[in-house]
This record gives sequence, C-alpha cells and structure tokens, in this order.
Amino acid sequence: MSTGSAGDKLQIKLLTTEEDARRVSEFFLSDRSFDDTNHTPGEQEHFRKAPRESLVQSNHFHWFAETEDGIIVGATSCKENEHQTGGYLWDYLAVHRDYRKLGIAARLYEELERHVKEAGARFILTYTCSLPEYGPIQNMFRQRGFELIGTYPDYYYDGENRLAYFKRLT
Repeated sequence: MSTGSAGDKLQIKLLTTEEDARRVSEFFLSDRSFDDTNHTPGEQEHFRKAPRESLVQSNHFHWFAETEDGIIVGATSCKENEHQTGGYLWDYLAVHRDYRKLGIAARLYEELERHVKEAGARFILTYTCSLPEYGPIQNMFRQRGFELIGTYPDYYYDGENRLAYFKRLT
C-alpha cells in the first residue's frame, strides 16, 4: 500500500449509530488493531461496552477511520473527566496493522483535539503501557506536546507500567 493516497481516501467519522458502535468494538477486539493483544479483563470489557455507551453519554466520544469500502481501519475515543471541569481523558487509539504510517493516527487525534477544544477543554490526559510495542504512541504523545507526568508500576500486569501524559490546551 502506498503512503499518502490510501490515507487521504479515508473518512474520519464520529460514532453515532448502534451499528458503528458494534463495528468499532469488533475492530478494537480484532487481531488487526493492537500489537499487544494481551488485553486485561477490564480492557476487553471496555472494548465491548464503551463504544455503545458513548451513544448515550453526552461527554463521551468515539471516532473511527473508514475506507471507501466501509472497513474500519482506526479508532479512538475520549470523554470528559468525572469532575466535569474541562479535562478530557483520551482513551485508546488503534490503527489497523495494514494501514499504519499513512497518518491515520494523526488524523484521528486532530479530530479529537479539535472537538474537545470546541467544547472548551482545558487539558487532555492520556496514558499508555511501558512495553516496547507502545513506543510509537509514546512518540506521538511527545510530538503533539504531551508531557510524561507519571508512572504506575505494574499497572497492567507485572512488568507492564502505565505511563500518564498531560497536555494543557488553554
């Protein structure tokens, strides 16, 4: 697949239907989305339920990248923090293995950031795992102005730390 044209033909869509919620869940749970598929029980539940829940929660959003043929090749989500103080938690970003390095992750993030800025967001908080497979997302965070603010040792499994990142928007 050539770089550029395939990524340009994709549409970034806000999740708004039950059918798309089902499709996004299937994508997150597929072997095409994450390099590390050793999901925690909580992640599995999240991938099954969160897209559908975002349809009824006014402060929870999912976006997905779709090919001209209707295949989901990327997805991400965010929701306002539990205190409703203008902070947003950016949760999970995955791009189909065959569609990486086409700018899809960047386009999904740009849509997410544009949306939360329009909603008056003050900051975005996000996280990832410390395993080597997560090096590309850690680089993406740094390139977009996120600061590493903390580490939760052995958060996911023994030897798998959670890395917390923060970006002020205002």
